[in-house]
Amino acid sequence: MSATDILVLAEEASYELSHTPSDGILVGLGFAMILTFMALIMTGRMTPMLALILVPTVFGLIGGAGLGLGDMVIDAVKDMAPTAALLMFAIMYFGIMIDVGLFDPLIRVITRVLGNDPAKIVLGTAVLAGVVSLDGDGSTTYIITTSAMLPLYL
Repeated sequence: MSATDILVLAEEASYELSHTPSDGILVGLGFAMILTFMALIMTGRMTPMLALILVPTVFGLIGGAGLGLGDMVIDAVKDMAPTAALLMFAIMYFGIMIDVGLFDPLIRVITRVLGNDPAKIVLGTAVLAGVVSLDGDGSTTYIITTSAMLPLYL
């Protein structure tokens, strides 16, 4: 998305932009924001929640969002709320399914076949992730695969 595309979208949504930086500046700001975010979290200077709020806000102001930043945040929350709710309930559902042992038979079969061979363990991890990911949710695939295979990797 180029700077002109951002300007057109901002005008359509009636956001008040202070200025529109060039494409190269926006790319640089994006990378700088990610690096700043990761550095603040990894050094322990900010909690992830605080960094997720403050870092994009500061870089949004630097990028020229100006007084339109609040409206952009509200629109983004409206767009993401259904996805966030779906993801939250999917994680809770699969957490309950793990606790009641729904995946234990599959995990037992995979671990019985694998033994102690590292190559087989990696292949088994891929098979398990492939079977679990049939529901289409990457976060639950991660949760189930990690909880099942972590003892083998340790």
